[in-house]
Amino acid sequence: MALTHWGFIYTAAGSGTGGDVSVVDTGKCRTVLVGVEKPEEAIEVARRLVGEGVQLIELCGGFGPVWAGRVIEAIDGMVPVGTVGYGPEAVDQVHAIFS
Repeated sequence: MALTHWGFIYTAAGSGTGGDVSVVDTGKCRTVLVGVEKPEEAIEVARRLVGEGVQLIELCGGFGPVWAGRVIEAIDGMVPVGTVGYGPEAVDQVHAIFS
């Protein structure tokens, strides 16, 4: 099965209630990007994305293993959930951005 529809959830200050949504559709793959103000908002967004038929969800920008676990639990493991990770060389820089 090819990846044809997936979601990417990220934190962004100033995001609207329910998330700011952008869609990139190549005709062969639909990517739904959703910015949320706070990580806890990802729960409802993930449920909505699964309802819309995404095949997987990636989390970035302020998410970690705890929030990935909460999202997986909230969607009953219906689709794979991953998190973007950074290597040790970037830890100080990433920490400075999100502090």
